Amino acid sequence: MTENGWSRSCEDFQARLPDLVGSRRGISLHPHLLTCAKCSALLLDLQTIADAAKELLPIEQPKEGLWERIDLAIREQRE
Repeated sequence: MTENGWSRSCEDFQARLPDLVGSRRGISLHPHLLTCAKCSALLLDLQTIADAAKELLPIEQPKEGLWERIDLAIREQRE
């Protein structure tokens, strides 16, 4: 155990956590999570935060033809 009550394997796992979460490849099945309640709780908290963050700003698709209008405006300014 380290001074903060976490094991060295927790520190190693948490150092890799951003890459693991970003990959979305079955992180919940990672061997460390099967035996570590602290890191399992941490992952659950991070997933909750990430899900809530997605709700803050709605993702909108650009309106039909937007990129074509931008391209046309740029071409007209060059002429």
